[in-house]
Amino acid sequence: MKKLIPLAATAALLLTACTSGDYAATQIPAEPQAPASAAPPPATAPCTPAEKAAELQSYAPEGPLPAPMQMPAGTTMAKIQQRGRLIAGVSADSLHLGARNPLSGQIEGFDIDMVKAVATAIFGTWERHLELRVISSPQRIPLLENGSVDIVARNMTINCERWKRIAFSAEYYRSGQKTLVQRDSTAKGLQDLDGKTICAPAGSTSLDNLKKANPQIKPVTADTDTGCLVLFQQGKADGISGDDTVLAGDAAQDPYAKVLDERISDEPYGLGINKNQKDFVRFVNGVLEQMKTGGEGSAWMKSYNGWLFEDLGKAVPPTPQYGRR
Repeated sequence: MKKLIPLAATAALLLTACTSGDYAATQIPAEPQAPASAAPPPATAPCTPAEKAAELQSYAPEGPLPAPMQMPAGTTMAKIQQRGRLIAGVSADSLHLGARNPLSGQIEGFDIDMVKAVATAIFGTWERHLELRVISSPQRIPLLENGSVDIVARNMTINCERWKRIAFSAEYYRSGQKTLVQRDSTAKGLQDLDGKTICAPAGSTSLDNLKKANPQIKPVTADTDTGCLVLFQQGKADGISGDDTVLAGDAAQDPYAKVLDERISDEPYGLGINKNQKDFVRFVNGVLEQMKTGGEGSAWMKSYNGWLFEDLGKAVPPTPQYGRR
């Protein structure tokens, strides 16, 4: 059943979220810090054609997963086990992916189910062993690089440029970029929106794709998906461009909005991990393979059908690509 979360209620809960020592009920926002978007990312060499061709390749699992609470000594998983919790960077305002339920106060969604599975593989259960830190799109890579979070599950597109700074799991979902506009709009696609102000999250591939697709559009940004929806509802943006998963959640919260059929890109989602933790990437890929096993009865299908099927229709889990060493 689709879970509708009114925007106002979501925003209020985000502003009043508090913490405690109980990790079963506590989902902790990131510590206050300068916005990651304040400083430009370090310069990296352009991707070669070979790197672009291999951008969906990750590190293959190495044999069966170790039993919960028996992580091999010296591994990233053992350090997480010793700490007592997995720290995941997530969204709290992307309906159906990662959003705070206004009734329970818990963050839930398709992305959240991915990190619950990883925590369960390490500890045997995710309850009391999963700390969710609410982060913005621009914070995803910097917080992985400085070790503030172990993993990021925030509708993050795998691409070659990001591989130069972090590592990714194998693809766990294939999204696509679309555009949300007012329900009475006659636009069929971005080419019909010349001169219009369109919002996309800062630090996202959506923003880059938007600029390339129609240079005549006036792009504006917000640090969160809800920020773009607020600008749209205030009349400060004529539309929103982003992943179809996110826009489906936006449309569910705004009866005066619709999502255009035009799809301007493929957005393969991966779980972000520090680039120096290849052992953890391999472990996570083993967890994702387990989630995808079992056809219609698999954990992946149950999660997808529970959160995204009603808005996006049938889907199958992506086939993993490996080959990195």
